[in-house]
Amino acid sequence: MTSYALTLIGNIETAPLEPAHIDQVCQHLEVSPERDWLAENEACDLLFDSRLTSTALSELAHQALSGTRIDAVCTAVAGRRKKILISDMDSTIINQECIDELGDAMGIGPQIKEITVAVINGDISFSDALRQRMVLMEGMERGLLESVYENHISLMPGAKTFVRTMRHHGAYCILVSGGFSFFTQRIAKRVNFHDHQANTLIFAEDRLTGEVQEPILGRTAKLETLMRLCEEKGLQPSDTLAVGDGANDIKMIHAAGLGVAFHGSHSLKLQANAWIDYGDLTALLYIQGFRKSDFVGQ
Repeated sequence: MTSYALTLIGNIETAPLEPAHIDQVCQHLEVSPERDWLAENEACDLLFDSRLTSTALSELAHQALSGTRIDAVCTAVAGRRKKILISDMDSTIINQECIDELGDAMGIGPQIKEITVAVINGDISFSDALRQRMVLMEGMERGLLESVYENHISLMPGAKTFVRTMRHHGAYCILVSGGFSFFTQRIAKRVNFHDHQANTLIFAEDRLTGEVQEPILGRTAKLETLMRLCEEKGLQPSDTLAVGDGANDIKMIHAAGLGVAFHGSHSLKLQANAWIDYGDLTALLYIQGFRKSDFVGQ
């Protein structure tokens, strides 16, 4: 038997978590758990022992909550709070896909987005897709990238609170993106990550050459970063939380102790042991057992 915390998460304004939701889940799982509210009408832990896996229990909870906008994630109580956070950037920490925004700024948005959708769905390799899109953006001025960052990039709701709370409570936080360091260095500083890693654009006379520095950072590199950090810090993959939204995040999310598909693609959900479909990034704090009173940087 394993001791689990099944965390139910709603939105206090648009989809509050109510006792009726908890009753639905308990009846479906045939359990009588201890209830521990992490935030009134927003998040509650259901604590119980089971022989089932955490993934199976999460799936049963989702069945019970079908038709609602309540998220449910089951985790083992032991080792619940993670010591390393490794996060994707585009459509995870920020609302946008930076490369799509750059395409729009150049007037080639549809061509860029068509390739982006293919790579998110896993229909084309990330490296090939990135090279194809870079060729389309050859000649873009550096000033246009600055304009895109300043005027078109916004943080995902809960991003600052999520990262700053984990950092405050001792986790090492790194932003690892298949996008560009031009953006990750700015977002990492803004949100308070310890470090960042991404692909490097190549400029000539302040214009993109249509190339990116090799080797390209893709799904394997994200996994390698996770494993390297574990070795450096004397930790195990089970001590890590990895979060992302697309196929490029599959390897790191599959390897992490808590791998979360955040508003993720179907292909990613198949590899994740947790997924958030409705909540903002503070949901990833609740599923580690943080109370709202523990949050930093709200």
